[in-house]
Amino acid sequence: MKRILFTFLITTAVTYTSTAQSDDLKINQLQVIGSHNSYRQAIETDLYNVIQAKDTSRSLKGLQYTHISITDQLNKGLRNLEIDVEADSQGGKYAHPKGLNIAKSDKAYDPNGEMKKPGFKVFHMIDIDFRTSCYTFQNCLAELKKWSDANPDHVPVFITLEPKDDDSFLGTKAEKFTPELFDALDKELRKGLGNKLITPDMVRGKYKTLEEAVLNNNWPTLKKARGKFLFILDNNGAKRDLYALNHPSLKGRAVFINAEPGKPEAATLFRNNSEDPTITDLVKKGYIIRTRADSDTKEARANDYTHFNAAKASGAQVITTDYYFPSTFFDSSYEIKYEDGSYVRTNPVTGGK
Repeated sequence: MKRILFTFLITTAVTYTSTAQSDDLKINQLQVIGSHNSYRQAIETDLYNVIQAKDTSRSLKGLQYTHISITDQLNKGLRNLEIDVEADSQGGKYAHPKGLNIAKSDKAYDPNGEMKKPGFKVFHMIDIDFRTSCYTFQNCLAELKKWSDANPDHVPVFITLEPKDDDSFLGTKAEKFTPELFDALDKELRKGLGNKLITPDMVRGKYKTLEEAVLNNNWPTLKKARGKFLFILDNNGAKRDLYALNHPSLKGRAVFINAEPGKPEAATLFRNNSEDPTITDLVKKGYIIRTRADSDTKEARANDYTHFNAAKASGAQVITTDYYFPSTFFDSSYEIKYEDGSYVRTNPVTGGK
């Protein structure tokens, strides 16, 4: 029944058109809703049950969500996505998830052999949470470009990009990120999207640092940003620092990072707790903030809109959710969208100022 309901939701989804925003607005004067782990397909039911039964201390409830295709999300009106990437320089490292040895599946995995090719792969957790709507980063970028080419005047899409290299608890070792791998990731981005990227160099312009440009509101206007994508590295530790290494103010880089205020690279910040009282002040200063309406299925299960309402009021420009549709895994009407049914609006804190 749940599968039937989900199919119905997909096939009857309405693409909402938000109230048109002025082309003179800067992109930090928007507020958009988008998805978390946007590529993700639900974990194998039998695998989920086996792991949960063997290790009752490990709760998998937070994994009980799924997504329609990235193209369908964009057609629905979402303007934020999240893509996780795992390095696979030689190819084949993740082609045979060990989870399929624990619980067999009738559903084919990687029928076209995409995981055997060298390059960055897209999935959530090695060996366990591996179902995805686009196996490779190259395929994700091709899907984005195809949709963008067909919708050239679209509001810019903000994409958080999480480089992952945690080893599997089933034994598979991840390939660790290095400065060279980040160079390769940038190269892949530029190859896939070219002039559709909004880069740190474009925002910095003639200012000495990227942060100085942001504090002087040097973000592009909506008119200049239509048809483009802005990527933000989702990491606040060693991988973030590796990405910025030898790139002052992210000179030459394709992706923004989560650098704290006061750093020359500071422009886009993650404040995942939408009730963080500092968000509004940071937004007023010119930073672009990503926050969350929900996480780990908790808000959806409780039908609790507290964090979404706080996110909207805070002025955080990017709000992520797993629930632009109600859940098909448990009984809840929880669904995230603006009051008019849209996913893009003028920012309530900075819009028109």
